Amino acid sequence: MATTKKRSEDPTKAKDAETKKNTNSEVFASCSFSSLGLHSSLCDQLRDRMGFEAPTLVQAQAIPVILSGRHVLVNAATGTGKTIAYLAPIIHHLQGKQPRIQRSDGTFALVLVPTRELCMQVYEILQKLLHRFHWIVPGYIMGGENRSKEKARLRKGISILVATPGRLLDHLKNTSSFLQTNMHWIIFDEADMILELGFGKEIEEILDQLGSRPNQFAGKESAVSCNSEPKRQNLLLSATLNEKVNHLAKLSLENPVMIGLDDKKIQPALSSEDFESLGFDVNDELEQPDKLMSSSIADFRVPSQLVQRYVKVPCGSRLVVLLSILKHLFESGPSQKIVVFFSTCDAVDFHYSLLSEFKLSPNTQPEEELRPLFIRSKTFRLHGNMKQEDRRTTFQAFKTEKLALLLCTDVIARGVDIPKVRFIIQYDSPGEATEYVHRVGRTARLGERGEALLFLQPVEMDYLKDLEKHGESLTEYPLLKVLDSFPSYDQKRHVKKFLTLDLHPWVLSLQKALESFVVAQPSMKKLAKDAFCSWVRAYTAHRGELKRIFMVKKLHLGHVAKSFALKEQPSLVGKSFQNQQRKRKREEKQKGLSRSKKRKFVGKNMNK
Repeated sequence: MATTKKRSEDPTKAKDAETKKNTNSEVFASCSFSSLGLHSSLCDQLRDRMGFEAPTLVQAQAIPVILSGRHVLVNAATGTGKTIAYLAPIIHHLQGKQPRIQRSDGTFALVLVPTRELCMQVYEILQKLLHRFHWIVPGYIMGGENRSKEKARLRKGISILVATPGRLLDHLKNTSSFLQTNMHWIIFDEADMILELGFGKEIEEILDQLGSRPNQFAGKESAVSCNSEPKRQNLLLSATLNEKVNHLAKLSLENPVMIGLDDKKIQPALSSEDFESLGFDVNDELEQPDKLMSSSIADFRVPSQLVQRYVKVPCGSRLVVLLSILKHLFESGPSQKIVVFFSTCDAVDFHYSLLSEFKLSPNTQPEEELRPLFIRSKTFRLHGNMKQEDRRTTFQAFKTEKLALLLCTDVIARGVDIPKVRFIIQYDSPGEATEYVHRVGRTARLGERGEALLFLQPVEMDYLKDLEKHGESLTEYPLLKVLDSFPSYDQKRHVKKFLTLDLHPWVLSLQKALESFVVAQPSMKKLAKDAFCSWVRAYTAHRGELKRIFMVKKLHLGHVAKSFALKEQPSLVGKSFQNQQRKRKREEKQKGLSRSKKRKFVGKNMNK
């Protein structure tokens, strides 16, 4: 473990010095926003309200191209300022229109985002940037909001509209007062997530409704040329590129420019033929064709200052280790904001209730009311089953806190910018490597320090090899050092080296306390059972190659129950799960028998 400690701690110290030297490692200090061609008042807003003294590299690359009117595909790491890269040129063009645009002119720019949280974030950035341009009206529409109120706002007119795909398509079909004739910009932000969430058909319908496919551009351009209006300009932004994003690019972009980010990283896995089919000019200097790679495996981009680690934990000790690491982090740093990712909403609810109520103190303080909470920080939860107002309130509250813990599902894994998040814990495995990249992208944003920790069971360690294929290498977290730092409330301390982690005295004592706490409260026990059930279902949902790593057959359901502080495996879930397993084995056996019979039959015929 000593070598592990050296590997995992030294990079952090080095990054501290690097961060002090340069607040933003990706600031392109050799130019300013004004030198990129942006209006002086807009540059002032970027400095005074957004804190940008100079553009980041991706902003310096993208803004001039977007100002020129070209279609653009931006492939850049999370937390590099992509939102400003597309909003600033749009605002620059709109503020300069003569005569001034009015609300009655309808929508000029449409920003499509995958989640409600990202929708609100982009809208808030717009409000700050438009402070001096009061005649340009921002607005948003998204699921969970009052549709009638949205309809009224669309009737009055929204100059720059931020929307989620489903709600936008609803208004395009059913809100006749939604004026789109002046729409010049369509932006797909976090395009990969939009498609992964299953909005592919909606996006195609939206493009058809707005006449924004490449084969429709010619008609549009000839129609607007008489009015000397600019042609339709589409922008697509994504931290990862895959076949689905490539397909969307073909549907929506015409002769686009590829904007990359990091010279040290390889551009994602699209061949030169793919880019030629999209209409890329391979001789264009901005597109950096020498960085394209034809392999089927892509290098994903994570911030260079991000420290990535993993911790190997037996299934039955996962809960104890999570709580121990959280306690260690909050007590070792004066101000920490930590995000923990879970696979299900039920798991978030259980851990939120547990952390909000669980107390543990030495026997010298027997009175319950005198005992402090085990985790002394404000704890928040966020997942897709919460009401929209609760999601918004939680999101805003966590953003403003200096010391806080957020338990969540992947609802905030993409694009959402939460200031000062120092640590990301992926308690439940993310599945696809792209999801890993987006989760860790919630920290180490805009050059700031950040750390990420991935929980893995011993049978899941091959997942590290899968990440290595995509260029992500993780070092081991010094777990024993953390566990040894806690006092054991059992008076006996074992000096011998522990054969297994789950025999560590601190692990044993804390697990016992957690189980006693859960079993004593019926409501908590029900939450634990529900979380157990949904966790098992989620584990069986891994697809493709990941099924080889996250194998249901290797699960010990009794140990899974311990990870939810349950002394016994819930019988109903266990029986139903076991019945499914038996049924699957019977079907496999029957298939095997039928195949062997066929072979025998064929063999007999051949002998005849």
